[in-house]
Amino acid sequence: MVEQQIRFDDGAAYERMMGVWSRFAGDIFLDWLALPKGLRCVDVGCGNGAFTELLIDRCAPVEVQGIDPSKAQLDFARTRPAGRLAQFQQGDAMALPFADNTFDAAFMALVIFFVPEPAKGVAEMARTVRPGGTVAAYAWDMLGGGFPMEPIFSEIRALGQNTLGPPRPEAASMEPLRALWSGAGLAQVETRKITVQRTFASFDEFWTTSTSSGSIKPTVAALSPSDLATVKSRVRAKLPADAAGRITYSGFANAVKGRVAK
Repeated sequence: MVEQQIRFDDGAAYERMMGVWSRFAGDIFLDWLALPKGLRCVDVGCGNGAFTELLIDRCAPVEVQGIDPSKAQLDFARTRPAGRLAQFQQGDAMALPFADNTFDAAFMALVIFFVPEPAKGVAEMARTVRPGGTVAAYAWDMLGGGFPMEPIFSEIRALGQNTLGPPRPEAASMEPLRALWSGAGLAQVETRKITVQRTFASFDEFWTTSTSSGSIKPTVAALSPSDLATVKSRVRAKLPADAAGRITYSGFANAVKGRVAK
């Protein structure tokens, strides 16, 4: 489901970096969905379970299935309190191991741009959700500059260096998301932008946390010492600290929802 060079093999590091961002965006996402309690749900590309746990805490579903290709991420997900309800298993977003009409709702949280064929992933979610059920997703606006690691990535690119990213970044842009949902035959398709803000106690905390996992870890590791020093200096200037030394900045995602036709 993800390119070989982008590995999500450290659930704890991912939690410190992207898990926190994901929950910030996920809170707004779930407010927007306004789901009733007691649903049967599937979290496609559940990763280390950050969104799965939020879904359980916020929406009190009666069943949650989490699917992800990464054993390490799933191992971390099983250690969460969400493990009291959620069942986690390895699987492919383009071939979900569930029968038709199994769930009331299906979600992808920060996943659509990692699916090799996004249309297949959306079609699979729609297949496994009952008529009238919800299919929804949110993902960082990679091409629009919404990725929380963009302050670092943009300075790396400014030096002429490559940055690793998801294989289908265009899938997370607003109009492609709408087209994917409509193309899967989903009805009442709606989209919205989600903007979130995060504060770090210091620049060092921001840097260490932000470069610890996902696609940014190998990207930064590939820099020469001089390029690394340049990037850090430029990012520090771009994200000035407040009087207490704290770093605060924003990221933004695009969200989409639709209903399986009755």
